[in-house]
Amino acid sequence: MSTKLVFFIAVAFILGILSNVVYSYYYPSQNKLPITTTTYVVANEKTLQQEGSFITQILSLNNKEKASPYDRIPENKILVDNDKVIINIENAQWSRFTDTNSMDPVIDKGANAIQIVPKSPEEIHVGDIVSYKSEYADGIIIHRVIEIGSDKEGWYAIMKGDNNSYTDPGKVRFSQIQRIVIAIIY
Repeated sequence: MSTKLVFFIAVAFILGILSNVVYSYYYPSQNKLPITTTTYVVANEKTLQQEGSFITQILSLNNKEKASPYDRIPENKILVDNDKVIINIENAQWSRFTDTNSMDPVIDKGANAIQIVPKSPEEIHVGDIVSYKSEYADGIIIHRVIEIGSDKEGWYAIMKGDNNSYTDPGKVRFSQIQRIVIAIIY
């Protein structure tokens, strides 16, 4: 038997034991898993959710969908070559970040980004990460758009750092928004 095969069999065996231990902890009245691990792998999301099992909890299949950044770069605009990557984007700007921990783990120390300058509020979507000038702090803040609305003063966005407990103070108007993050490079 090859070393790789022995390794994979050992890992599968250990994972089987661990899954039984975890299952026994959550369901002490059951003696064994109701379905094999293989069945969980091939089962669809709906089946796993109906099971209400610890696998469902571990895989977070019951979590509410969160808004992701808007997809701005079509696949045909990205060229990966042997010695370079070319992303064909108009109006692109390079950015680096201060390590404030407000956007951990998405943006952290050493991360850089490619951003674009929006021309209208319609280019900004819930889930986008944007740079904006705050009325409540010096400098540029880079946080996620969690809500978009309109009031008597016009378009606004509510912002929040992913790692912050509370939303940013005030409504952010389009005139305050500097750029939209379209790529993060680690």
